[in-house]
Amino acid sequence: MLLLRNLLPRRLFPGHVRVGRDQYVAEIAGDTAVYDGMDYNSPLSWFRAYRFLKQQRPDAIIMLWWTSSVAHMQLLIKMMNSLSIRAKLILEMHEVVDPIEERVLPLRLYSRISGRCLIRGFDACTTKSEFNKSQVSQIYGIDEGRIFVIPHGLYEDFNRAEDCDTARKKLNIREGFVILYFGLIRHYKGVSYLIKAFNMLPEPIAVNSRLLIVGEVWEEGEGLRRQMESSPYKERISLIDQYVPDEMIPAYFGAADVVVLPYLRAAGSGVAHMAMTYGKPVILSQVEALKETLGDYPGAVFVPPGDATAIRDRLGELHHAIDSGQRPQYASSHPAWDDIARQYETIIRQLISDRVEAI
Repeated sequence: MLLLRNLLPRRLFPGHVRVGRDQYVAEIAGDTAVYDGMDYNSPLSWFRAYRFLKQQRPDAIIMLWWTSSVAHMQLLIKMMNSLSIRAKLILEMHEVVDPIEERVLPLRLYSRISGRCLIRGFDACTTKSEFNKSQVSQIYGIDEGRIFVIPHGLYEDFNRAEDCDTARKKLNIREGFVILYFGLIRHYKGVSYLIKAFNMLPEPIAVNSRLLIVGEVWEEGEGLRRQMESSPYKERISLIDQYVPDEMIPAYFGAADVVVLPYLRAAGSGVAHMAMTYGKPVILSQVEALKETLGDYPGAVFVPPGDATAIRDRLGELHHAIDSGQRPQYASSHPAWDDIARQYETIIRQLISDRVEAI
């Protein structure tokens, strides 16, 4: 495992005030070789990363793409590999183009150029859906035969379920109906539409409900706070503005009756897969990637993007079901991470045997 640190000047990162806090440190299995890590401030760290890769002699290097902010570091790794390591290169595309980069012309141009430079010479790419596969092929000019679809897995490690009463007591929630939004708060996540839908609920439902908005605020924080403050049910809305430590995830999902993800666009959703891990109903926007990846989950309810009325109606229906003594619980057929690892092993064996040519 080769970790990347300080990908860009910290002040440019929306969550910079929380960077480096100990409560967010991930645990890594003891038998995993780790270099921690490449720092854009330190060319010495780049040389040490190169030395680490030479010592490990990997058969394949899997890099994760979610933003062009990481491109310069990954281009360095690509160059290191070409010098002497000669591992097969796989780029896992978590995002096609970051929404901020897509909106700002100079960033969009940099993202497209750096993405094409990075992908050129890679042996394979992976995406989370066929829809994203088509997008990646079109935007970056990649033959679809060199792009593999590997679905997102369920978060088994988080499935330390807390029963509803215990979770709500821990979170000091007394209401009978709990609506959860979880994840980064950015413009394209559509949180304002969820608040609007909550405001539109009939009063008997709203006063018995708690809207939990849990996640690190990157964009629109002041606007959302004003919207919450002006809500007729503002005492029933909680904003927990933080990057949530893993140990708190079971409490939030254990307390929730429904998870609402009102995204305006999406390449996929890790949060939706958390909700599926806990068997929760999920109200989410009907965008192509989500329809494909969650269409077979029986607890998924799709609404048009940006349609607060449709969200309100689905919340009302679910509240009625729970009030009638029906608390739905669902099972998902999505793959476990062991299955995903085996899919990667198959791709790597195929690459090593030269059945896939370089891009």
